[in-house]
Amino acid sequence: MRLNNNEFEDRTSSYWLASVPRTDYPSLQEDVKTDVAIVGGGMAGITTAFLLKMKGFKVTVVEADRILHGTTGHTTAKLTSQHALIYARIKNQMGEKLAQQYADANESAIDMVASLVKEYGIDCDFSWQPAHIYTNSHKFIKDLEDEYQAAAGLGIKASLEDKLNMPFPFKLALKYEGQAQFHPLKYLQVLAEKIPGGGSAVYENTPAVNIDKDSGQVITRYGHTVTADRIVIATHYPFFDGGGLYFSRIYADKSYIIGVKAEEKFPGGTYINVENPTRSLRSQPYREGEMILIGGEHHKTGDGVNLNQHYQNLIDFAHQNYEVQEVLYRWSAQDCMTADGVPYVGTLTGRHPDIYVATGFGKWGMTNSTAAAMIISDLITVGDNPWAPVYNPSRFNLESFKKVVFEGIDVVKEYVGGKISKGEEGAGLAKGEAQTVMVDGQSVGAYRDDQGKLHMVDITCTHLGCELKWNDAETTWDCPCHGSRFSPDGDIIEGPAFNHLQDPGVDNVVEARIFK
Repeated sequence: MRLNNNEFEDRTSSYWLASVPRTDYPSLQEDVKTDVAIVGGGMAGITTAFLLKMKGFKVTVVEADRILHGTTGHTTAKLTSQHALIYARIKNQMGEKLAQQYADANESAIDMVASLVKEYGIDCDFSWQPAHIYTNSHKFIKDLEDEYQAAAGLGIKASLEDKLNMPFPFKLALKYEGQAQFHPLKYLQVLAEKIPGGGSAVYENTPAVNIDKDSGQVITRYGHTVTADRIVIATHYPFFDGGGLYFSRIYADKSYIIGVKAEEKFPGGTYINVENPTRSLRSQPYREGEMILIGGEHHKTGDGVNLNQHYQNLIDFAHQNYEVQEVLYRWSAQDCMTADGVPYVGTLTGRHPDIYVATGFGKWGMTNSTAAAMIISDLITVGDNPWAPVYNPSRFNLESFKKVVFEGIDVVKEYVGGKISKGEEGAGLAKGEAQTVMVDGQSVGAYRDDQGKLHMVDITCTHLGCELKWNDAETTWDCPCHGSRFSPDGDIIEGPAFNHLQDPGVDNVVEARIFK
């Protein structure tokens, strides 16, 4: 089935979410006390809660939406310690000791998932698969060779390959053995089911809006509180900063995934290239056969205009390399990126020793979030973890600082640029289109849905005031500063914002000026 740009037959839909039963945990209806409060029901939060529950702690998980519906439900689900060209960079910037910690943490994360799958008999399509990073450019040959030397020196089973059973051209590939893939929601739903009971609980549709650090309380939108000795922030982008300046140290990056049915059988393994545009591939059991997942096309959240083109580019790549029978699914993922490529895991700040954070997993959240859960559970139970130093949220190096400054300038540009933008006035707004216009100094975003109804909101992000941009692929208003996303009616889809967009109160004015 050939699809053309802006003519997609269906809305975006994640295969992982579409192929598991919907969870139905209750919302918080009263104040509760617990040993550990965990804010965020993604892979990091659920795994942390599971590990602490197994160690005898009473844990309470609060999730703003349904658990596992955020980035965890929109991944490519590669369970690998191969994280692009990471090890040579960590070794050069942080030293061999910290590079060893990062390698050990992610290799151990794979082993822990495999162990839990076996122990509990979890049917989650788990399979051992070698991971490959490849290039078709002479420019990156030396980079792959350096990465091989670094990874092999850290004990990872790596090898350089000049032959791959793949349809696209390449010049050199770096192969890691002992890697895996799985269905993340089938795995995590089983872990989640083991949390409630014995004083522990999981609450959905319970947005957390603040932390009272003095009383140890997580405050939810509807007034109920969770009081705990320890608090873990696992909300993807930290909803509570606590003076850690995370808003200046993390940026959101978006990428796209399609699932296709092809005539050819996928040869196994997982693949990603070095150069841009990124092309990531793996297979997934699907009904009586398999589906090929193709990802890539990443860009900073809020950048770009015609975002559907990214899906089309992946579809074109699929047709160039496979006899595509059908495009089954398409979805996007939004990842929190750190300046040096290593997540922030540990105490939120030195002033908050009982508040922990796990964020900035980049494009490699399956192992990094598992490692984060192992680190935080150890910090809470025994006070230390051998991999904690490399993930330390308070770390600093000059190259990372330079990148932070660059991203900060970009945030200021988006904030100021959005404030002075005049918007684009047009003769009309067709079904499925959106537009921004300034009315009395206020940025108003308007979207006309497929039924012709007009939706208007104040598109000033309720997080830190940046101006939102329209995402035509997912029909959302996205923040280019920190990655918050909102529906056409202003409802929150993704944080760190926790307040809805405001009604601009200018319906008649906007209608008269540009939409009639």
